[in-house]
Amino acid sequence: MLKLFKTIFVALALVSFANAATKISDKEIKEMESLKLFQGAQVKIKQGYDAGSLYMLNVTVRGKSDQVFLSKDKKYLIAGDVISTENGRPLEVPVDLAPTLGKEAFTFGKGKDEYVLFTDPECPYCKQFESYFHQIEDKVKIRVFFYPLDFHKDAKDISVFIMSQKSYEDKVKAMTTTTASSKEFINRKIDKAELEKLEKHLAEQMVVAGRLGVRGTPSVFDKNGNKVSWAEMLQSYGVVVK
Repeated sequence: MLKLFKTIFVALALVSFANAATKISDKEIKEMESLKLFQGAQVKIKQGYDAGSLYMLNVTVRGKSDQVFLSKDKKYLIAGDVISTENGRPLEVPVDLAPTLGKEAFTFGKGKDEYVLFTDPECPYCKQFESYFHQIEDKVKIRVFFYPLDFHKDAKDISVFIMSQKSYEDKVKAMTTTTASSKEFINRKIDKAELEKLEKHLAEQMVVAGRLGVRGTPSVFDKNGNKVSWAEMLQSYGVVVK
C-alpha cells in the first residue's frame, strides 16, 4: 500500500517542487513530531519544506540522518526514493549548510558561484571531477571537506597530507595530484602537534558529513543546500566532460 501511494504521489510532488519549496515553521515541525509514528520511531525533524503536494523532511531516526516525505494530510509517510519521471533522478530535500560554516579544509576557486564539496582523495570519481578544476577556478568558490571512505586505506592519511600544505596553490596541487605512491606523500614529515591538530580537523569534517547525510563521494551542494550533479555542474560552465 505504501508503494502504491508513493507511485501516485511522484508526478504531483515533482510538478510542485519544480517551482519552489518553502521552509516550514517550527510550529509545524512540532506538530509533525507529535504524530504517533514519529514518536514511536523516535523521529526528529531537522528541516522541512512544503513542496506543494507533500512535505519533504530532513530527519534523524534514532540518531541516524535520513530524508522522508509526508503527505499534506499527514496520514502517509513515504520512506525511500521519490523518482522524477522526467530525468530519472531522486527528489532530494535541501540540506542545512549551517553546520559546515568554518569547518572546511580550505576553499577552492576565486569565483562567485558557491558550492560545498565532500571528497575522498582515493575516490576515482572525485579525482575525475577534480581533474577539471583548473577550468572552473575563476567561476566557483568551493568549500572543500574531506570525507575519506573506510575502504580506501590511505584516504585519511592523504587527506591530512593535503590539509598540511601551507599555501592555497600547494593545497590545490596536492588535492589534484597526490596518490598513495606520490613521492611527496611517502616522504611527508608532519610534527606530532600539527598532526593531532589536522586529524582533529578531519574528524570534524567527517562529523559534518554525517550530519548532512553524506554517504558517498563526491557529494556537491549549491549554496542553498541542494544536491548537485558534479558532471552537470561542470557542463553548466561549458566544460566538456569525457
